[in-house]
Amino acid sequence: MVTRDRRLPESADVRDRLQAYLERTRLVDRSARIVPLTGDASDRRYFRVLTPDHASRVLALHAEPFEYQLLPFINVARLLRQMRVPIPEILDHAGDLGILMLEDLGDVTLQAHLGSASAAEHAALYRQAVEVIATFQSRGRDLTSTEYIPYSIAFDVPKLTWELDFFLKHFLAGYRGITLPAPAAAALGEEFADIVEELASEPRVLCHRDYHSRNLMLHDERLYVIDFQDARMGPNTYDLVSLLRDSYVDLTEPSVDDLIAYFLALTGALATEAEFRRRFDVMALQRNLKALGTFGYQTSARGNPVYIQYIPRTLRHVRDNLERHGRFGRLQQLLARHIEELH
Repeated sequence: MVTRDRRLPESADVRDRLQAYLERTRLVDRSARIVPLTGDASDRRYFRVLTPDHASRVLALHAEPFEYQLLPFINVARLLRQMRVPIPEILDHAGDLGILMLEDLGDVTLQAHLGSASAAEHAALYRQAVEVIATFQSRGRDLTSTEYIPYSIAFDVPKLTWELDFFLKHFLAGYRGITLPAPAAAALGEEFADIVEELASEPRVLCHRDYHSRNLMLHDERLYVIDFQDARMGPNTYDLVSLLRDSYVDLTEPSVDDLIAYFLALTGALATEAEFRRRFDVMALQRNLKALGTFGYQTSARGNPVYIQYIPRTLRHVRDNLERHGRFGRLQQLLARHIEELH
């Protein structure tokens, strides 16, 4: 039998699928040891496979079996390899077991590294991260094709509206236990609709969709991008907002200003910096509200309290953007009646 770390409980189904894969690949004959890894907010599970005679690898265990060529992760990976964006190598797959074997990039996310990075290292890594966004947008435009899933889906009105409804359902109601009176719910719906219409009407570029410090791995002194299977089209502010208004990391305002200026220089965006910042802030407000919905869902619906620690920072981002723009005065009043941190 394969040896596994016992810190995290696993269902019989998970154990059986892992065991079947290791037997099929004969890794079980190499004294393989399985170590559960900290997962993301999805229903995937991750395991490191350690053997005495081979470099470690990572198994991504999906909730269901899949057809390899139809898996969004595989489709988007083909696109990103053409763009020369650093991503983990796909080493093997067993669709009937719901397993992908991936290159092991280690455990050092950008978030984890920042605690030990010098100011110069910090700045250089964030510039590298911004360069990847610029590549997404420029090469993404060049490689546009119906062959790739991201070009057929977008942050449109239904998607952006669903995300804000997710905030109301899972943060306000599910996590904070607040039931909005009908007039307040209707008023919030009006404010959210204005934001959604503006964002959905912007010209679209290729977006990673979840481009933050926990989805960037530092490996061999280079940033690698992970968790890219939900890439889609959206505003050119989207990924930059994810990086610079991150729920997991504090960045100083001068750093944010410098990185926005760097992005504009790289992409040759035609908008003035002031206009770009206005659109950046609107995008940040929508995305941070959606993040609060995710944290509320993970906590109250899935019993996963790890994300509670990131709620205060995300609420600060929301409050700062509400206060920065007079157009959000009514929205701030509506939300602050129920969320004291937004006063």
